Amino acid sequence: MTAPQLILAAGTVQAVPLLDRLAPARAAGFAGISIFAADLEALEADGVGLPEVRARIADAGLFVSEVEIVGNWLPGAPTKANPAWLAALLDRSTGERLTGLADAVGARGITVAELQGVACDPATAADAFARLCETAGSAGLHVALEFVPTGGIPDLATAWAIVRAAGRANGGLLVDSWHFFRSGSDLALLAGLPADAIRSIQIGDAPAVPEADLDSEMVRGRLVPGEGALDLAGFAAALRATGTTAPWSVEVFSDRLAGEPIDIVARRCADAARILLQGEANG
Repeated sequence: MTAPQLILAAGTVQAVPLLDRLAPARAAGFAGISIFAADLEALEADGVGLPEVRARIADAGLFVSEVEIVGNWLPGAPTKANPAWLAALLDRSTGERLTGLADAVGARGITVAELQGVACDPATAADAFARLCETAGSAGLHVALEFVPTGGIPDLATAWAIVRAAGRANGGLLVDSWHFFRSGSDLALLAGLPADAIRSIQIGDAPAVPEADLDSEMVRGRLVPGEGALDLAGFAAALRATGTTAPWSVEVFSDRLAGEPIDIVARRCADAARILLQGEANG
């Protein structure tokens, strides 16, 4: 298997200002980064414009895989009582806005997920996803749909049905190992997907026994690949079977990592990803 490009996910280093992530990411061997919309908002508030952000990332020898995340796109009332700041951020993070941000910083795509527990029938969800794809497609961007076990699109089967029904060439899946295993998704289904169904991959680990509060574990308690009990080797083998060429992003939302220097975090995550992928290639 040809070594895929490695991405340092925004969620792994979210406590560090965006421009301070660049040199450590490159030094650790990452080819690119993902960016939260909130990262760009913070820079703009400090007077750093999007053209400068794009130039700084390119000067560091990196590319932007995706700008994350459109989270308020399905019709219906949220069932989760989100903090006011998160609700406001989701309201701002429309498909149109993230398309503009992604285009401005030279990203390859945007991500979308249902984070608030909105229930929506598959046909309506597919139509909404298709409209997002059309908006992003006008800027030459892909749209990667991420399933979230605590949200309204909870597993791989549900997300794949939406992507397939939407039928847009620039639409596909974001497959995250934590979400995959915590949702009880099926490795055989994953292995049987067409290569172009997968636009983005995220890897992280977790203990064998989930926390009672999955939302909390999702945003605070993930582990570096290889430090938990998830079947990441099986996950990698299933993805290899698809023939996907999507980049692999290391996404580890972790309170423990947030307290460590970014150069150490970046090296640790890159080394863990290379060990996993090398082991799969040798297998």
